[in-house]
Amino acid sequence: MVPAGGPGAKKGILERLNSGEVVVGDGSFLITLEKRGYVKAGLWTPEAVVEHPNAVHQLHMEFLRAGSNVMQTFTFSANEENMESKWEDVNATACDLAREVASKGDALVAGGICQTSIYKHRKDEARVKKLFRLQLEVFARKNVDFLIAEYFEHAEEAVWAVEVLKESGKPVAATMCIGPEGDECNLTPGECAVKLVKAGASIVGVNCRFGPTTSLKTIKLMKEGLQAAGLKAHLMVQSLGFHTPDCGKGGFLDLPEYPFGLEPRVATRWDIQKYAREAYNLGVRYIGGCCGFEPYHIRAIAEELAPERGFWPPASDKHGSWGSGLNMHTKPWIRARTANVLLPLRSTQHNMYYTYGVVKYRAGCCWNWKDDEKGLLFSVLTIQ
Repeated sequence: MVPAGGPGAKKGILERLNSGEVVVGDGSFLITLEKRGYVKAGLWTPEAVVEHPNAVHQLHMEFLRAGSNVMQTFTFSANEENMESKWEDVNATACDLAREVASKGDALVAGGICQTSIYKHRKDEARVKKLFRLQLEVFARKNVDFLIAEYFEHAEEAVWAVEVLKESGKPVAATMCIGPEGDECNLTPGECAVKLVKAGASIVGVNCRFGPTTSLKTIKLMKEGLQAAGLKAHLMVQSLGFHTPDCGKGGFLDLPEYPFGLEPRVATRWDIQKYAREAYNLGVRYIGGCCGFEPYHIRAIAEELAPERGFWPPASDKHGSWGSGLNMHTKPWIRARTANVLLPLRSTQHNMYYTYGVVKYRAGCCWNWKDDEKGLLFSVLTIQ
């Protein structure tokens, strides 16, 4: 396989998905830039776009090199209600930054909107749609390639967003920040998906709030709901880069560690390869990440699905598959770890932990590297 190509004639998002291509999304902006000192926690608005454009540009570049096919505008919560006079400049500059980076590779630009802060207080459809429409006018002027309505906890508001974005004539993706229990009005994931597709979304799924495992459970329920209704749409998943098996319906927002103590929950690159493979096997073809999803996580998706995509991302030039680069280490006991990774097997589950540099399996896990029918990715022998 060869590395990803440079700029050239680009296929649209639906052309790619309709042909069965894997589209790799991007990852975390708000939480990543907060850690880097460019975003203030709380309202989580993207002033960094105009205050520190180089920081935003750099993060876009890191995702592009890691294998992303989509540069989503950093416009989360960048509506008039939240940002007052700054909103238009932020949206326009965000489009410019995303386009500049996308032009350096085979990436598309997606204009993004999210749920509003006023919906919960007063369900004023006209006012909410006006906020969406103002952002859409900027995206249309900047000629983004497609549109994403993301991070909605109420299906009704997500439907309003889709209806507005469809006015542009461009493809629309819609993702909700829900888990298997459904939205805040107790609509099931399947019911939410049906509403979004009927409103005009060509791509539906989930983003944020929940970790990889829970997000895939929710996507499965959405898929089943669409099938039961006789509807078809492309599926999209952009989970957290954190493990959140213990959170409730509100997702990671309800965890006491949110937002400043989540680091112990960070998914490994191996966890994300597993996530990518399971998403692909589920029929999802737009796979990316959200909060906590770093560029190396995106690279893990691109590397896991490199056989299907036909190329490696540029960031893999410095990354040996499954730790093979360790064979150049000066310490023999570290070099030995490379010999314990048996390729090219593939995993649907890998549940391991590290103690004193020794890789062992958790109690109850049964591994057999000879049995490829179980879809094993690798087998690691304990180093004594």
